[in-house]
Amino acid sequence: MSPELDAITRYEPPTALLDGRVILITGAGEGIGRALSLACAAHGATVVLLDKAVKQMEAVYDAIEAAGGAQPAIYPMNLEGATAKDHADLAENIGREFGRLDGLVNNAGWIGANDTLINYDIELWSRVLMVNLHAPFLLTRSCLPLLEQAADPAIVFSTHDMRGVGGGAYGIAKAGQEAMLEILASEHGPGSEHPIRVNGVDSGPVATHEQSAHHPDEAVDRQAAPETVILPYLYLLGPDAGQLSGLNLRLQGS
Repeated sequence: MSPELDAITRYEPPTALLDGRVILITGAGEGIGRALSLACAAHGATVVLLDKAVKQMEAVYDAIEAAGGAQPAIYPMNLEGATAKDHADLAENIGREFGRLDGLVNNAGWIGANDTLINYDIELWSRVLMVNLHAPFLLTRSCLPLLEQAADPAIVFSTHDMRGVGGGAYGIAKAGQEAMLEILASEHGPGSEHPIRVNGVDSGPVATHEQSAHHPDEAVDRQAAPETVILPYLYLLGPDAGQLSGLNLRLQGS
């Protein structure tokens, strides 16, 4: 592990780290998205929860309010079927409701299948690419005008290196996310007209329903709990990250 990554994983965020910030988190109903939503709210952010699972989002909403956090917003959306207009409408609604957007976390993911490319179902291929690559592009593109207006905007991707056997559409989409991250960081670097901090976090295997559904043979006790991997997200979303951009932090095997 590099000294820089080691320092970030040991980061102790101030209580008011995200005070006054509006942060949109996809896949907010469970796993990393849920843990991060609760943590962002605990550190002062108003969180926009996006997920297709309404009941799970409502549970996160209730937990944030019970803990005394700022009232969050719930935005049900199935990324597999969402159109460019749906994403544009979301950004418009955020602008109208909150007048700003300070952070975007492209966290939602769907593995789909662990299969070799020669056997990969073509229809499933398109669906998995839609959720994991096309939707993050559409959402990011729609939100960029709002982020460009923020004083210290940040985008964070939940990346995942699955380029080995059986990585399939998910592995390729996640590789595309890394390229998107690097391109965005280049286009919105410190010397650009509208600087935006753009980074990624590859947590490695995390104990979530999605992980266990597609990797049933993996021991759960060897997977990280979602709550244990969110410090880098908080750091990258907050002002302490400064101009740090274009990095993909791999928390396991670094």
